[in-house]
Amino acid sequence: MDAQNGPLSAGTRDASDPARPAPWQRITVGTPGPEFEALPPGQYGFDFPDTECDGWSTAELAMRFASVRGARHRYYRQPRQDAARAAVHTASGSVVFAVADGVSSASSSEQGAVAACRAAVERMLHLLDQPGGRLDLRDVACHAADRLRELTRWRLGGRDPEFSEVAGLYATTLVAGVVRPRPEGPVVEACRVGDSGAWALDRARGEYVHLFPTKTGTDVLLVSNTVTPLPHVPDPLEQAARQLSPGEALLVGTDGFADPLGDGDGQVGSLFAGQLAHPLPPVWLAHLLDFSRETFDDDRTLLAVWPTTPRGQR
Repeated sequence: MDAQNGPLSAGTRDASDPARPAPWQRITVGTPGPEFEALPPGQYGFDFPDTECDGWSTAELAMRFASVRGARHRYYRQPRQDAARAAVHTASGSVVFAVADGVSSASSSEQGAVAACRAAVERMLHLLDQPGGRLDLRDVACHAADRLRELTRWRLGGRDPEFSEVAGLYATTLVAGVVRPRPEGPVVEACRVGDSGAWALDRARGEYVHLFPTKTGTDVLLVSNTVTPLPHVPDPLEQAARQLSPGEALLVGTDGFADPLGDGDGQVGSLFAGQLAHPLPPVWLAHLLDFSRETFDDDRTLLAVWPTTPRGQR
């Protein structure tokens, strides 16, 4: 398969049956990981499908996201613990988004990831409806943490939970924010709890600019796998703001995408830079995100927002 021309190859025919389209073959980057039939998650994991994707466009912005279960969870019968949600704020044309990565040590982190995303998106839509449309991102993060506490309280039969009980059930990372359309280019405001990431992709040059510090950057002396997720909300909260040029796209992803991406100058970075030069079909984004590469077996979630105004089309 030519990964760079993947969408064009989707309509190729199976030579053994000219009337039947050939199935997409999994994209390989470098040395592939092992291939096997995915096992079902536990019997109560039915609400967390192996693969999820969504996509739509407004007059000024295009949004796509996909989330796929990693090989480790497919093999050990665990549900996908990543989540993403996005919505348009009708009055302003802004796109609000949330991406979360449930922490594996929490027993119900897949539920925590979905709940945090839903709560963050709901809160941002509410705040944008207020006069002035100011977005208090700390308020958004705290609202998501409160939702996790509410879920734990319900789980405990109404008893107020200890912090450790909330974290033990629903701990999750979160990146949440808004993309506001502007004549000179969309403006991004985002916050982060934990180690998920966000980038501005220069679509012409194929270069990735980190919106948040990385755990493997050149200024990092020691790589740490320690994550401080929700329900903890750090003070100060990590926040980032950037005006995207017409030739840039916003990317937000969990570490299942960030780790193989690295600084974006390798094979994974090249693959995604080529494919994300323009808005692509949501199902193709999911297929692309499910690439095979040895040692990278975590869940992967990626959300992208492009300008769709004439200046933003390339």
